[in-house]
Amino acid sequence: MNPATALAALCGIVLGTGLWLVVVRLPAMRPPTLTQRVAPQLRAVDVRSRLLSESPANVTPFGPLERILRPLLADAVSWSHRFNPAAATLARRLAQAGRGQTTTDFRAQQLLWAAGGLAGSTLVMVLLAASGSANIPLAVVIILACAVMGFVGPDYVLSSDIRRREARMLAEFPSLAELMALAVSAGESTTGALERICRTASGELAGEFALVLAATRAGKPLVDALQEFSHRTRLAPLSRFVDGITVAVQRGTPLADVLRAQAQDVRDLAKRDLMESAGRKEIAMMVPVVN
Repeated sequence: MNPATALAALCGIVLGTGLWLVVVRLPAMRPPTLTQRVAPQLRAVDVRSRLLSESPANVTPFGPLERILRPLLADAVSWSHRFNPAAATLARRLAQAGRGQTTTDFRAQQLLWAAGGLAGSTLVMVLLAASGSANIPLAVVIILACAVMGFVGPDYVLSSDIRRREARMLAEFPSLAELMALAVSAGESTTGALERICRTASGELAGEFALVLAATRAGKPLVDALQEFSHRTRLAPLSRFVDGITVAVQRGTPLADVLRAQAQDVRDLAKRDLMESAGRKEIAMMVPVVN
């Protein structure tokens, strides 16, 4: 394959993709959704013009191209959800990472990275094939591997964010628990202690406490808000912290002693983890000596 033929094939692929996108996104090819069919029959109809509404913020650096391809991408994400039964698990993991993303946004990000890896690797392999220095089976494997890595990469980054955020929350917990115990000992209520923490502290755990406080101000009971916080974080020390507060609130047991004991438990856990990490590194340092 000479360079002219390869360039012509690439242009043909781009032209065909563009024409296919134009045909697929025609109004006649887009069936109305259930919301669009039911909306005219409702009383609360939004009569404002969509031309006056603010356009959604771009999440990629492609500008107008993103707004053009957004409907197609939303349809692709909805189609991919049919083969993904773990949407609830993904939503929980996004909450654990502290991201303001929805499952649809995350899946769209995965599809964008997979498409970028597929397009970039395909372009490189076409150029190598045009120069006559490409192995076709190996090129296909590399293209598929780049697409898979582009799809799996955001999930790996999400897992890393969850681990780092959980480590920061456990590091912040003893100090905040001591501060809360001091506030409760001074005569403040549990809600007042949370307010003091939100005013004076900053960090991941303080942000979670701010969400708990916002839920209580919206009318939700403190115990229910704390249970949601426990399900959202899914950390054993924080679950015990919530259980201790729940028992103290319901039975009237001293809360300050419970908080101090839990803070000491987390400090002991951190010391054990540090000793285990030091032991593993000590064994790893013996490998060059043995060799």
